[in-house]
Amino acid sequence: MQNQKDRLFTMYEKMLLIRRFEEAAAKAYATGKIRGFCHLYIGEEPVAVGAIQNLEAHDYVIATYREHGHALARGISPREAMAELFGKSTGCSKGLGGSMHFFSRDLNFMGGHGIVGGHVAVATGLAFASKYRKDHGVTLCFVGEGGTNIGGFYEGLTYASLWNLPVVFIIENNLYAMGTPLYRSQPTHDLTAKAKAFNMVSERIDALSVEKVYQTVKKAVTRARAGLGPTLLEMITYRFRGHSMSDPAKYRPEGELEKMKEKDPLDTTHAKLKKCGFTDAQLEAVGAKIEEQIIDAVNFAETSPELSYEEMQASVFA
Repeated sequence: MQNQKDRLFTMYEKMLLIRRFEEAAAKAYATGKIRGFCHLYIGEEPVAVGAIQNLEAHDYVIATYREHGHALARGISPREAMAELFGKSTGCSKGLGGSMHFFSRDLNFMGGHGIVGGHVAVATGLAFASKYRKDHGVTLCFVGEGGTNIGGFYEGLTYASLWNLPVVFIIENNLYAMGTPLYRSQPTHDLTAKAKAFNMVSERIDALSVEKVYQTVKKAVTRARAGLGPTLLEMITYRFRGHSMSDPAKYRPEGELEKMKEKDPLDTTHAKLKKCGFTDAQLEAVGAKIEEQIIDAVNFAETSPELSYEEMQASVFA
C-alpha cells in the first residue's frame, strides 16, 4: 500500500509518460510515420491516471477513441502502443486497430472505440459479467461530453442502474465535442444532471488535479465493489491540442488555450512533489528514464514488421 506522497510520484510518472508518448506520436504523425486518425490526450492526463490508479487486475477499462493515455495508464507498454500507431504486427492490436482501437485482453483493456458513445452499453455488459461471476470486479467507462447525447449512453446507464451494476461512468468534459463548444451541444452545463433520470449517484469535479481525480474515483469504485451500484462522474478537463491531428483548433476563444496552459497538470504536480520533499535530481531522473522509454518505443515501432498478407487476410471476410 503506497502512502500519499509515493502515490503522487507514481501518478506523476504515468502522466509524464503519457505526455511524452503523445508528443512523440504527434512528431511521427507529422512526418508521415503514423497515418489515419490520431487523437492526442495532451492536457487530460490526470483523468485517466487518477481514475485507473484505483483498479485491480480483474477490473475492466473501456474508453473512447482518444485512448492512448488510458491504455498506458492501464499498463500497455509504450512499445506496444507506438507500434500500434505505426500499424505494425507488434502493436497491441497487431497493427489492425491503429490509434482508435487499442486493446489488451491480458490487462482487461477493452478498447478504444470509434463509435461515439456506443461503447457505454458495452461497459454495462462488462459490469454485468462481473456481477454474474461474483468476482467483485468493477468497470471504468470513459466517455466524452459529446458522447452523452448518444442513444448508447442512455441505454447503458438505464440498465446499469436498473440492475445495480458495478460500473463507474466518467465523462471527460474537455469543453469541445470536436469543434463544437459545450453550450452549443448540451442543454445544461452540468452533465451530472443526467444522472437524475437514472436515480444514479453523481459528482462533478475540476479534473486538473490527479489527486482529486484519484480520491473521487476511489469513492465510486468502493461503492461499486461493495454492491452499491453505478456512479456517474463528470471530470472538467481540457485538451491542449486540436480534436485530432488534422484540427488546428481555431474555434477556441483568443487566449483560452494560453490561460489553461498556466494550469498544466504536469507543472502543478511537479511543484507539489517538490513541496513534498522530492528533489530536482529525482524528478529529472524520472524524466530522463521516460525519454529513454519513448525513444526505445519509437525505434521499436520503426523496426517492427508489418503483418503478412496472409495474416491480414485472416481477419477479412468476403
